[in-house]
Amino acid sequence: MIQERQAVNTLIERGAIFYVSHSGGKDSQAMYAILSCIVPADQIVVVHADLGKVEWHGVQDHIRNTIRHDLNVVQAGKSFFDMVRHRAATRQDVPAWPSSSTRQCTSDLKRDPIHKFIRQDMKRRNADLAINCTGIRAEESTSRRNKVPLTVNKRLSKAGREVWEYMPIHHWTERHVFRGIARAGQQPFWAYKRNNRLSCVFCIMGSENDLQHGAEQRPDLYAEYQAVEAETGWTMFNGQSLKDRVEGSKSRQPSLPRAA
Repeated sequence: MIQERQAVNTLIERGAIFYVSHSGGKDSQAMYAILSCIVPADQIVVVHADLGKVEWHGVQDHIRNTIRHDLNVVQAGKSFFDMVRHRAATRQDVPAWPSSSTRQCTSDLKRDPIHKFIRQDMKRRNADLAINCTGIRAEESTSRRNKVPLTVNKRLSKAGREVWEYMPIHHWTERHVFRGIARAGQQPFWAYKRNNRLSCVFCIMGSENDLQHGAEQRPDLYAEYQAVEAETGWTMFNGQSLKDRVEGSKSRQPSLPRAA
């Protein structure tokens, strides 16, 4: 960890631009708070991937109210439902909805638009050194625990660019995260009064509690998810529909019949 801090300090001294990916969730909020204490303000750029209708209402206002920088909002050229429908139409042999092992929602709707913004913004600034910062934490899963907090981003390190991938709060526990937000004199996004985590209103990684809260807050969106399940012939949770999960079904239900 000492070597990591030394490397980050060296990157700061070299004038690296810190692109802070901010979802509006607790980890992003805590990450921004700690980075804003150690990185010069003119070396921080905050960027949010707008998920459209599947995003919690008020997320972007919350981000703006808890940062001291402009918020750069990017958006993919397709929506979440576009992605699901396209996969159902072109890959009838595989589930249409994302899963923990195939999270194309993250790659297509978040990572790729943010990476595009970083490339364009670096070119505009005539910058050649940058750090893409994400609020990934080791506590969240085995795969995340095995990640290295500071690595070269080979995908972006091209055309004269040197770009690093950095997880500033990788070692933090959830308790540390909420303490960090409180120390900044802030509150987490309102949905955390009930939610365990925050992403899309209905996330493939969401608990039954979070999904139930989403259904209560956004009944219109809840109905639309169910309609897309019926339309595509695939359930959202590989054997369980969103309704099954919201209603707390304990038994695995068969997938809806797929179109021939």
